[in-house]
Amino acid sequence: MTTRAAFLGHGSPMNTLEHNTYTEAWAAFGRSIERPKAVLAISAHWYLGVSAVTSMDHPRVIHDFGGFPRQLFEFDYPAAGNPALARRVAELVEPTHVALDDHSWGLDHGTWSVLAHVFPEADVPVVQLSIDATKPLAWHRDLGAKLAPLVDEDVLVLGSGNIVHNLGAIAWGQDGQGYDWAQRFDDDARELLLDRPEAIDQLAGHPLLAQAAPTPDHLLPVAYLAGLAAARGEALEVLVDGCTMGSLSMTSYATAA
Repeated sequence: MTTRAAFLGHGSPMNTLEHNTYTEAWAAFGRSIERPKAVLAISAHWYLGVSAVTSMDHPRVIHDFGGFPRQLFEFDYPAAGNPALARRVAELVEPTHVALDDHSWGLDHGTWSVLAHVFPEADVPVVQLSIDATKPLAWHRDLGAKLAPLVDEDVLVLGSGNIVHNLGAIAWGQDGQGYDWAQRFDDDARELLLDRPEAIDQLAGHPLLAQAAPTPDHLLPVAYLAGLAAARGEALEVLVDGCTMGSLSMTSYATAA
């Protein structure tokens, strides 16, 4: 039994509560795959100077945002953890050191905002892997390649971020519309991901990178999917695409069935 890997463009935390083109695509993805043993999530919102993986039995739900409705702060996603999977991740990526975190983190909104639609019953255990902010894009691609065996162990490897994520350029109220530069960067990323995922590190030299990803945290999760797909020799497919609010891309990918 195998479970596909994916990258979902999570956008605003409000997508947790909303039903739109993107959340419907995430829900359809969840229905299309065989239920995994567990999820390994790589979220843009656990971005720090080391590699770590949550290893607690019951990860807390982190509401890491401000200025949203009370309903969002009250949202719970009580998925169990999976300490055995955490140890397996640390083993797979050696000699890279991944610390086992049994208390400091949990599940942030980059993870639960999408899983609320993929597995709405919160009945699949979830482990979250941090993004090492000190490493370049190619390093994260290579780490994703090391995680490829998890697919055959019934683990869904799920990246969550946005290929284009520039909050300083947000155009509020322009749903479904992207600036020309945002669309061009998203299109160029799609060409690499669909045709040459192993070359995803070329985005690090893209002339529009500073506009599309002024900080790399939301872009880096897609490198894990690219590395994993390249390691397994699998093609990627688009689950849903499009830019919104000018400077966000919601384009999402999965390894082809």
